[in-house]
Amino acid sequence: MTTGTGKTVTRVDLCEAVYQKVGLSRTESSAFVELVLKEITDCLEKGETVKLSSFGSFMVRKKGQRIGRNPKTGTEVPISPRRVMVFKPSAILKQRINGHVVTNGDGSKAE
Repeated sequence: MTTGTGKTVTRVDLCEAVYQKVGLSRTESSAFVELVLKEITDCLEKGETVKLSSFGSFMVRKKGQRIGRNPKTGTEVPISPRRVMVFKPSAILKQRINGHVVTNGDGSKAE
């Protein structure tokens, strides 16, 4: 996967990375990626938090009803209560995307 190019990483890219780095077949790599994504989705549907160490947390947050405005007419419009997904990056991920080298407690580079 490339960095800093503005490229969008797709499921196919993730499957290819698993294929290249883990050594599973392309079919097994695809099934593995799909299984992980399905598990994350299922947990979020149940309202559970998905915490991936050194990466971040996916959470579902409830938003209450509120009043919005139609930007064209200015008319007030009620916005129904809903659930939204939120991602909170870990401190390690924040450091890595800002170019800082992150090390483990033993001084080795964190993966």
